[in-house]
Amino acid sequence: ISFFQIQYRVCQFIEGSNMLYSIILPTYNERENLPIIFYLIHKYMSKLDFEVVIVDDNSPDGTYDVAKAIQTSYGEKFVTIVSRAGKLGLGTAYVEGLKFAKGQRIILMDADMSHHPKVIPQMISKMDNSKYDIVTGSRYIQGGGVYGWDTYRKLTSRTANFLADFLLNPGVSDLTGSFRLYERKAIETILPRVQSKGYAFQMEIMIRAKKANMTVGEVPITFVDRMYGESKLGTKEIILYLKGLLHLFLTT
Repeated sequence: ISFFQIQYRVCQFIEGSNMLYSIILPTYNERENLPIIFYLIHKYMSKLDFEVVIVDDNSPDGTYDVAKAIQTSYGEKFVTIVSRAGKLGLGTAYVEGLKFAKGQRIILMDADMSHHPKVIPQMISKMDNSKYDIVTGSRYIQGGGVYGWDTYRKLTSRTANFLADFLLNPGVSDLTGSFRLYERKAIETILPRVQSKGYAFQMEIMIRAKKANMTVGEVPITFVDRMYGESKLGTKEIILYLKGLLHLFLTT
């Protein structure tokens, strides 16, 4: 039995049977965005039991101090802060956040407001009605899209998804998206198996889910480019993605 499963069962015993949603928000230099995204989460999930786990990678812009202020305002019941020594990567941020998450369902999303929390109730409804293990937001099904990207960014994303679809046949339209709702058991099963880093991390999660015969539903989302701060997509991330794609093609 894993640490994650022990933590989950203890939390179930303590808190009863009410469905609790844990939202894991990795942050690095998100001091302007964090208060807004938390306000929106609170607004659209006010009728649900939820918590937010902020995993900050020692942001030099003072994101941790903003997170502490939010925690003081809303209370430790709603906000948990995990502070790490440095920029250690998105995948490990999710793993670390999951250790502190108490929910039966886990939501992974970006803190830069590219993922709008208003979609979360739709994702929950989709999971409830069809009993999916995972519900992912997609930019590439009817009703989805992107806003604020230049041609290069659009082409990069489309090419990344096309290559993955052609080589791996994952059965979902948006492999590189990171706005997802998971049954806790699903993400606990998948995360220990994922080896990729960067944007390939999201892709590998879907491939591992398919291999484990998990069911995946999609809801349309509009991805909005960040209002504050700089995009973390660069040449290094593209190379990591291609390496991860090749690795999965050869090993799965």
